[in-house]
Amino acid sequence: MLTALSIRNIVLIEALDLEFDSGLGVLTGETGAGKSILLDSLGLALGMRADSGLVRGGAAQASVTATFEPGDAGAPIIALAGESGLELEPGEPLLIRRILKADGGSRAFLNDQPCSAALLREVGAALIEIHGQHDDRGLLNPAGHRALLDTFGRCDTGAVAHAYQAWRGAADALEKAREEVENAARDRDYLTHVVAELNNFAPQPGEEAELAEERATMQKGEKLGEDLTVITELLGGSDGGLSQLRQAARRLDRIAPDHELLANALSALDRAVIEASEAEEAMERAGEALSYDPQRLEDVETRLFDLRALARKHQVQPDDLAALAEELAAKLARIEAGEGGLAALEKATALARSDYEAAAKTLSEQRAKAAAQLDSAVAGELAPLKLDAARFQTQVEALPESQWGERGMDRVEFLISTNPGAPFAPLTKIASGGELSRFILALKVALAEKGGAQTMIFDEIDRGVGGAVASAIGERLARLAENGQVIVVTHSPQVAARGGSHMMISKSSEGTVTRTDVRPLDDGGRREEIARMLSGADITAEARAQADRLLEGV
Repeated sequence: MLTALSIRNIVLIEALDLEFDSGLGVLTGETGAGKSILLDSLGLALGMRADSGLVRGGAAQASVTATFEPGDAGAPIIALAGESGLELEPGEPLLIRRILKADGGSRAFLNDQPCSAALLREVGAALIEIHGQHDDRGLLNPAGHRALLDTFGRCDTGAVAHAYQAWRGAADALEKAREEVENAARDRDYLTHVVAELNNFAPQPGEEAELAEERATMQKGEKLGEDLTVITELLGGSDGGLSQLRQAARRLDRIAPDHELLANALSALDRAVIEASEAEEAMERAGEALSYDPQRLEDVETRLFDLRALARKHQVQPDDLAALAEELAAKLARIEAGEGGLAALEKATALARSDYEAAAKTLSEQRAKAAAQLDSAVAGELAPLKLDAARFQTQVEALPESQWGERGMDRVEFLISTNPGAPFAPLTKIASGGELSRFILALKVALAEKGGAQTMIFDEIDRGVGGAVASAIGERLARLAENGQVIVVTHSPQVAARGGSHMMISKSSEGTVTRTDVRPLDDGGRREEIARMLSGADITAEARAQADRLLEGV
């Protein structure tokens, strides 16, 4: 709800501070007094185009501050502001301020935090609806018609939204799986070849080191083989050194008892025989270890070189080839399994789509019923508003599949025909501004204010009508204001008499300076203003009496 409006240096307004109440508030005044300036000022605060022509002559800048109690719109506005990096506290009033410089520059603030004019427009749309001759928001915007119809008909969009999310989730999973399978399938032949190659070669961790050591050992054996043979021949055999040592030891053993030195010599010779035997055994083992088999060496070298070449080919270490084989085999298995899984995902997506279509069809049927009810409700409001020749139609059309969404498969638009036999057309095609405002009022009443902003402003909705029609307009405006705030700029005494609060706009001149002023009226002031509206400049006793009857009749 709009609670206050502060204007500085806007056109003819030097300084103006207004307070507003809930219910129906009326603004009256003579033609040209400056009622449009108030609406232009409010529009500036709500993010409309900054026109430097609004700055009062001689002033460096102008400013407008609008204060709101956001009510139910508070949570969405806090979320909207949060997306722009602003922090708003729940439950606190909302101050929207716009500063316009004479050179055309402007600044915007939301609760004293700098923001963009675009954010002000979004916030303003949630707070207030301005219905005038050139308004293109609110009920005139087809983008909001579907939501209004759903609210009017209590259509359940939750099931459709849930089904749509499930369908899109399944479709996205299917698309992703298809891309993965398609990308992986391009590698299938390569993977099949590589996995077979690695499996046939069967590399083992640590195999390179083992082969390299065996190769080096055999190469040493080849080099040392001749020396080992000569040494073995010198030590072994019947004529070898070890045999002769043993023979010498046996002879010495027979004569050793004859002299102490011979006994010592025998002991030394025995030790030599033992060590020579150990040397012979070590030589035998060395010969076995360093045995050189040309075929085995060739086989080891071939395996070693192939192992290293395979590692270079796949850009890994030789010891990692076994792990690579397992990894590529697993990838190949996933490709094969993934292709099989596509069928399951396709089935799930088709089922989710079917569920969505069923839920959306049910929603479409609900909308068709609600549209008929709304058409009937609006039709009942047209005649009292002097729109008896007009017809209203809620058009519900099927959308192409590319535009299906969480709100279903329908496009909704409010259409009218203002003359018998004339085709239906969008609301914005109405030529008469007065007709447009009254049609919006009829639609608002039929919708019982469902889904609208808390504050509505009607600009000269009563233009060109009077008497019973003006009374009907006033009665409907008062009905709308029972659950919110309605502000109407009016020239009709019947409408003005319905107001819970009344402000009068006047223009005065001092020399070359002209000013616009707005002042709230008490009961006596209201009586005089309504009498003026009835009789013109010269207020008669009969006009005052008629004003009293209008005020008493509401």
